[in-house]
Amino acid sequence: MTLPFLTGLIGSLILVTGAAWPEKPSKKHPVTSIRNWLFTIGSSTMLVYSILGYINGGLIFFVFLQGMIGIASLLMMVDASSKIEVPIISTTTVILIIWSLYLLDTLHTTLFILGATGIALGYTFGMGTFRRNIALTIGSIFLVIFSYIEQSWIFFWLNIFFAIFSSYYAVKSFKD
Repeated sequence: MTLPFLTGLIGSLILVTGAAWPEKPSKKHPVTSIRNWLFTIGSSTMLVYSILGYINGGLIFFVFLQGMIGIASLLMMVDASSKIEVPIISTTTVILIIWSLYLLDTLHTTLFILGATGIALGYTFGMGTFRRNIALTIGSIFLVIFSYIEQSWIFFWLNIFFAIFSSYYAVKSFKD
């Protein structure tokens, strides 16, 4: 087992645990949420994994994704207002989309762009909300397809489980 693989496995397990963790709308500060901590620690670990992967010949797109998720996690944890979150995430997303399009070597890179955008938006939407879980679900589905095409199995399985748990909580929040 290599260090990059072990890092990705640990990060994925933390993120899947976070996705499975019960989420409830809360007026409390986001740092009090175990689920938010699991997302933040898991996404930080996955950023390290994606950088190690890139150094070893992997795709830069996963570094972009995890960097964007890292920014979204930071904004979530400091409880930034939507007036701050939306411009920062939107600007970051636009920059990474333009950069991704510049690097576009295949058409399926658009799947990555759509998935990354959905995940980043999901991180910034209110906890326990339908739109948060729908954004995470749709983003994960696009990333599952992209990861399958690129044969990036850690990201493939991570996003399969992330989509399953996010869709479960989307249905649950819709019923509530």
